[in-house]
Formats: sequence, structure tokens, C-alpha cells
Amino acid sequence: MTYRTLDDLKVAGKRVIVRVDINVPIKDGKVTDATRIDRVVPTIRELTGKGARVVLLAHFGRPDGKIVSDMSLAPVAAPLSQTLGRPVLFAPDCIGQVAQAAVQSLHDGEIVLLENTRFHAGEEKNDRDFANNLAELGDLFVNDAFSAAHRAHASTEGIAHLLPAAAGRGMQAELEALGKALRHPERPLVAVVGGAKISSKLDLLGNLVQKADCLIVGGGMANTFLAALGKPVGASLCEHELGATAREIMDRANTAGCEILLPAHVVVAKEFKANTPSRSIALSAIAADDMILDVGGDTIAEIITRFEKAKTLVWNGPLGAFEIAPFDAGTAMAAKAAAALTRAGRLLSVAGGGDTVAALNQSGAAGDFSYVSTAGGAFLEWLEGKELPGVKALETA
Repeated sequence: MTYRTLDDLKVAGKRVIVRVDINVPIKDGKVTDATRIDRVVPTIRELTGKGARVVLLAHFGRPDGKIVSDMSLAPVAAPLSQTLGRPVLFAPDCIGQVAQAAVQSLHDGEIVLLENTRFHAGEEKNDRDFANNLAELGDLFVNDAFSAAHRAHASTEGIAHLLPAAAGRGMQAELEALGKALRHPERPLVAVVGGAKISSKLDLLGNLVQKADCLIVGGGMANTFLAALGKPVGASLCEHELGATAREIMDRANTAGCEILLPAHVVVAKEFKANTPSRSIALSAIAADDMILDVGGDTIAEIITRFEKAKTLVWNGPLGAFEIAPFDAGTAMAAKAAAALTRAGRLLSVAGGGDTVAALNQSGAAGDFSYVSTAGGAFLEWLEGKELPGVKALETA
């Protein structure tokens, strides 16, 4: 795909509307995790440094088109200002006279954050009039919110058709990383998919078996594949009713020449709680009351061997119940191996998804991956092969 970036825009003295995702966790009026704020800083700094008048659009929570005081973006202005190292004005609406006055007050290099776009029903409906009202506030549009690009909303998709539009640096980095990982990967391409249930990742699995040379399946969903092959899974989490679906995915993988690697060595326990007694055993030795809660040592070694042979790695979902020790060991060991290969320049590693980011951060490996996406749903839909409206709207001839 072809799209404009900040390199293609002349922004000095222009009002530049920037769609950002600063939907950050807030407790007692304070931001508790500023990761998403950090991600939008490069675009804002570059624009202000070039003399743009920056107008920030963002959503927060799900107010369903109504004004909900607890979902105001006002508490985000101060931490954003602190991170940027320059003042960020705040306007208590994103359209109308209040917003217009705030934008008109800007001088070159200044920033205003407008109130939650979802306080208006027209946002999620992608209403043309609402999009027009937003577009009237700017001369140019920059989308730096890949994490909201899977929604065809007025501030992500509608406005992009009304103003000259470009991708921000965060959006650009995400598209480039995902393009290298899936659209034009160096091979072999290995994909890791974990998590609790295959029912929540059917589209993802269906797309990846067409793209990857090897698909490593972990977490609870691996049990469904194992059971579908007639393997014992004891008392483990398992969607037995989806056995036929699992076999269909395996058949599609076989046709496409994609190896599916399932655990043959597992860590089991009688109950799922912290520091409960556990055993590392061959799958064939599992008892009826055993719960599979992580991959075992032999399987970890197999996974690392696949990583060592790979050129590209895409990762979504943990290999075990990483939230509780000792069942985080498999994910941590595999993640550290991928990180080491990435540091050595032998592997392009791209990961994303809420549990994935948490697991990689917990292991200490996230910082060495080539790219870790915080985009959540948009990242998953991209891996599923779906078209993202907010990205599609940026495409140029």
C-alpha cells in the first residue's frame, strides 16, 4: 500500500489535526500507564518543531455518544504536557464554538487537546456532518492511532477523506513492521499463537496457516488441537466441541505447507493457583485430574529450535498461564530466546495483543523485540488479514 507520511506534508503555520490514541488507564484522576502517551510523542514533537498548530483528537472509554464526566480527556492533558515538555491546552468539546475558539487561539508550535470524540454519537456512526465539523478545525489530517484504525469512525476514517491525510510516525512504524512481518516476510516465517481458546482466534489461525512456514500453538487453545488428535489432556481447559474445527485448521495448514507445532512435553498441576505443586511430563503421562498449564522443557527446546531457523517471527498470545508462577516459565524462556536472536540480528520479531505485551514485559524481553504493538484489536485484525478502515482511508493512488 502507498500512503503519505509526515515527510510529504508542509506543516509550518498550518492547523494539523492529529488523531491519537491516548485511551490510557486512569485511577483517582491520574494516569497509571503512559505507554500510549509515549507512542504519540514523536509525531507531535516533529509537527510542533516544524511550526504546525497541532489539534489532537482522541477517544476515551465507551460513553456511547453521551457526556460522561469520568471519561473526560481533561486528566490526560497534564501528563501529555509533561512528557512533551511543552504546554498542552485543553478544550471541553471537539466541535462547535468551544473547539473553534481553542484552535483559533493557537500559535505556531502550540498544541490543543480536544475533548473525547465519543461524547458525540456521530463519532462511532461515522456521521458525515460530524466528520465535516471536525475537518473544519484543520488544514491537514494526520492519523497516528493505528490502535483505533480497525474502527470506521468519523475521527479515524471519515475525516481522512475530507482533508489531505497522512500517517503519523507511530502509524508508519506499525505499518512498516507489520508489512515486513506478514506481507513481505523473510522466510522461514514462524508464528506463535497462544491464549485460552481457539474460538476467539479462528480468523487469525485461518490466515496464519496460509502465511507462515511454522505455526506454534500454545496456551489453552493447544489443548483443543491435542484433543482433536486424540491426545490426552486430562482436566485441562479444552474446547472439545471444536475438535472438527481444529482438524480443519490442521488440514488447511497441511495443504498450505505450514507445520503446526503442538506441545508434546507439558507442565501440569492439580489446580491453578500460585506456587501449587507442578510436574514437567511427557503428554502421554498426563493423568485424568492433571491440568496442562504451561509447555514443558522439551517443547521449549523445540520452539527455540524453530526460532533459530527462522528469519521472521510473529507472536500473539502466551504459551502458558503466565499470570501465575511457575507457569510463566515457558513463555519467558521462549521470549528471551527470541529477544537474543533479534539482538544478534538474526530475527525480525513482531509481537502484539494485550496478554502478549504483558507477558513479554514480565519476561523482560519486550525491549529487544523488533516491534511490540500496543494496538490490541487493530493488531489482531491485521493478523487476521482484514482491511482496516483507518488505514485504507490513508491510501493514495
